[in-house]
Amino acid sequence: MAGHRTGAPDEALVSPIVQKFKIIELLKIHILVAIFPLMQRPFVHPAVEDVTLESILYALADPVRLEIIKTLSSEGCSMNCSKAAPADLPKSTQSHHFQVLREAGLIRSERRGTEVVNSLRCTELDKRFPGVIASIVKASEKTKKR
Repeated sequence: MAGHRTGAPDEALVSPIVQKFKIIELLKIHILVAIFPLMQRPFVHPAVEDVTLESILYALADPVRLEIIKTLSSEGCSMNCSKAAPADLPKSTQSHHFQVLREAGLIRSERRGTEVVNSLRCTELDKRFPGVIASIVKASEKTKKR
């Protein structure tokens, strides 16, 4: 039975097919790497004119969020989420607190690679509500000492 094929595939035929599948898999990876940053939801920051005193007071009524703001204000610079929030807080809870602070207009969040860096919007907020943030932070320090 010359010319009859056995069950083994022809190497010359399989090799180009395997190569095409490898190329397709590599392309999938490159596309995912390129698209992944685009898939992340952008942070929403209210314009300073839209920030209300009520939203600021609501956000700072929570002791954890107040502590985050105190940490950010004492450092005077941007910090990533895990350094600004209390260490014992689960990441999901940290995310929630940062979202409330961001939506209240107190912080600005920015993605830098795999980190999210938060900064206090002191200058902007001080123009809208002069001395409010500093007064709240200072008052919380006094009550903490009692």
